[in-house]
Amino acid sequence: MRERNANLMANRPFVWAFIAALGVLLALGLASAVASISSVVFSVFAAVFVTLGLDPLVRWFERRGMPRGVAILTVIILFVLVIAGLLWIVLPLVITQATSFIQSLPAMYQDLQAQDWFQEAQSGTGGSLGTVYAWITTTISDPNFWATVGGGALNIGVAIVGGISTGFFIFVLTIYFTATLDSSKAAIYSLVSASHRARVVDYAERIMQNVGRYLSGMVVLAFFNALYSLILLSLVRVPFALVISVAAFFITLIPLIGTVLTTVFMSVISLFVSPLAALIVLIAMLVYMQVEAYVLTPRVMSRAVQVPGSIVLIAALAGGTLAGLPGALVAIPVAAGILLIIKEVVVPWKARS
Repeated sequence: MRERNANLMANRPFVWAFIAALGVLLALGLASAVASISSVVFSVFAAVFVTLGLDPLVRWFERRGMPRGVAILTVIILFVLVIAGLLWIVLPLVITQATSFIQSLPAMYQDLQAQDWFQEAQSGTGGSLGTVYAWITTTISDPNFWATVGGGALNIGVAIVGGISTGFFIFVLTIYFTATLDSSKAAIYSLVSASHRARVVDYAERIMQNVGRYLSGMVVLAFFNALYSLILLSLVRVPFALVISVAAFFITLIPLIGTVLTTVFMSVISLFVSPLAALIVLIAMLVYMQVEAYVLTPRVMSRAVQVPGSIVLIAALAGGTLAGLPGALVAIPVAAGILLIIKEVVVPWKARS
């Protein structure tokens, strides 16, 4: 093949250049096509990951004696009910509280300025603390800021409509993938040659189980964190506890640093109430972090993916840079799958060579 290419380049350079140019154009065309349907590709991958996250729940029902078909139907019904509950009950409350929170920030800042501890801190920092707080509250409460972040009011509207349609598409795909997961995997496995099929199936199943356990475990831990945050903030009378707890749920999904960011965020918000409230929230969250690290995480993630901390940080940073929070969330199980392939395929192959 190399000799034929060399002869073609030497004897018919224009033909070789034309073929090479066609190859480059074909590659550019494929890249452009993939870029144009990037939202569809993202939706498909998101639905696949959600399906893998629901699969451990299906297996849990199966272990309790439920037939797989009934278990799949039960999980689909629960999934539909959860989404419906979020859309019709939780989401309107969150939107209302978020709007009220943004509108109330200037008044909350004025109340904060009247507190003795803030005036003392303001004097101790030469006025810089008040400048920082004033900038934060003014920026967050300014509608133009959110319009600028969203690229303008028209782009915000387009983004909202696109987000709703994408979410509905992912929702429908998830139901379909959950119902046809076994048959879809069997169809894909049939494309692998029979001599390698058993090994490929074993690795694929283990990787998908790790992905499902990790995603479901992260959602469970984030739910515990959000529920604990809601109870804690309500007890210390921090306003808008619901919207802060919902934000804590999504922040906690960020591997390793999510709970730390939640603790800092909640402690700063609690300062609007009083330094005592902020101190109580800080101590309570530090205690929860220990419980989460030594009690909840080992129980919830005991059979999930095991990835070194350094790789977790690198994968989460890379995934977050490429695709935001969803990318950071799925980067860890993807890294675990790559590590599994390297450990059980590449390393033994290198040892035999």
